[in-house]
Amino acid sequence: MDINCDLGEGIGNDLHIMPFISSCNIACGIHAGSLNTMKTTVLLAKKHNVKVGAHPSFPDRENFGRKEMFIPKNILRSQIINQIHPVHNPILLLITPDFQLF
Repeated sequence: MDINCDLGEGIGNDLHIMPFISSCNIACGIHAGSLNTMKTTVLLAKKHNVKVGAHPSFPDRENFGRKEMFIPKNILRSQIINQIHPVHNPILLLITPDFQLF
């Protein structure tokens, strides 16, 4: 069984949740979190042997990525690649887009 959680959002509870999960989706900084929270969460996941995934979203910090946006496919693709890049490392195992990207 995989117990998964969205983390790296800058809320400050990652340290308390990490021991109880087996994988995490790290917010990629465009809807929540920052480059610093991404790096910190990856290091914390490594410490707890938690699998790491990237959690890209729309560029919508005000609504936490929940506002549907109509962005041309080529621009959205570039935005997602740019979001995932800082999280990408040898332990990145999955990409879980925010539900609005579906």
